[in-house]
Amino acid sequence: MIMQPLELEPSTGFEAVADRRPRMEEPLPVRLIAVADVRLHAMYGQEHLLDPFYAQLLEFVKEGDGQNLIYRGDNFSIHFDWHEGLIDRNSLRPVGIEVESLGILVRKLVEREIEFQFERGLTPGSPCVLMHDPAGNALQVYERRHIG
Repeated sequence: MIMQPLELEPSTGFEAVADRRPRMEEPLPVRLIAVADVRLHAMYGQEHLLDPFYAQLLEFVKEGDGQNLIYRGDNFSIHFDWHEGLIDRNSLRPVGIEVESLGILVRKLVEREIEFQFERGLTPGSPCVLMHDPAGNALQVYERRHIG
């Protein structure tokens, strides 16, 4: 059986036009489990350790610099308060973070030799990872669950 080429219909004059609507950014792959921006403590001189951890490992977007170092997630941001000497922590409650894939994060943690431990999550079937950032702040990382 020999296939005959199909004949195309004549053009109707349609021309594509540029979309002038404002472009909406893609959602970031990391979210804070919080109701507002989060403030964490760090000692002066640790700035160079925080970028690889928050911006590269956890995929926050870095904003600000020096005294106003901020890492923005999809919904809220992490702000740092700078201290000299030892930090007196009034709470050991971990900061909740959601990532797209806990498996990928664990692989990155193993590759970078960052200590962590698995924990049971708040609900059945929702494991999480407990770890500390380079400044000693406790973090509890969950995998984002899409519903629907």
